[in-house]
Amino acid sequence: QVQLVESGGGLVQAGGSLRLSCAASGRTFSNYAMAWFREAPGSEREFVATVSWSGSSTYYADSLKGRFTISRDNAKNTVYLQMNSLKPEDTALYYCAAEGAGRRTTNWGSWGQGTQVTVSS
Repeated sequence: QVQLVESGGGLVQAGGSLRLSCAASGRTFSNYAMAWFREAPGSEREFVATVSWSGSSTYYADSLKGRFTISRDNAKNTVYLQMNSLKPEDTALYYCAAEGAGRRTTNWGSWGQGTQVTVSS
């Protein structure tokens, strides 16, 4: 199984930016896709974005296209989520996931502990 550790969360004002990182270990990083999900208080965990093993293909939740960018650095075993023009409704616990595909949480085999993002108005 893959071990995942997220970082980069914090408190930011609306309109600001954050970059989340997720460091992976345990298996060859370039062998599997990666994704970001988020979970707001009282809501189910929802899909944010995914990136293929090579980084050449990305896919986003429709509502986040244009503001969020997922990328990966296979040399550093790290996946990133650049978040721009943040809104209060982006406030959530952001999770990194590995070894899966698609939007469903049940499709992903490994999860990190999450990093909190809070956007103030």
